[in-house]
Amino acid sequence: MKIAIATDNYTRVAGHAGKARHWLLYLLHGHTPQQLLPAPTLIKLAPEQVMHHFKDDAPHPLDGVDLVVAGSAGEGFIRHMRERGADVLLTGEDDPATALTQILAGEALPDPRFDVTTTLCKLRDLFSRH
Repeated sequence: MKIAIATDNYTRVAGHAGKARHWLLYLLHGHTPQQLLPAPTLIKLAPEQVMHHFKDDAPHPLDGVDLVVAGSAGEGFIRHMRERGADVLLTGEDDPATALTQILAGEALPDPRFDVTTTLCKLRDLFSRH
């Protein structure tokens, strides 16, 4: 399983997945909850690869991901990721390693916090190509 976590400079779970440039990619094939987490691959998206602006006309560094974890995401982002074969899980957990450990253990994550940018994205999505 491949899990990508949207982050703010690789340190905290990002509050807006569609605008996140820094991602932690975990390759977890055969991983068990008792094992230590493997080191993630650090992904830095170019400005044109940020999902908020990506035109869906080329392969993307997040292609092949099974699950995306973020603090918030707009409907357009969730739809685009589902079209690319990934589910989106939103959480209020700030620490990427803690969030991933809880996911792998089957534990519930804290609910996402309110994010005004998600509301603004919903308004933008009403008038966009999404």
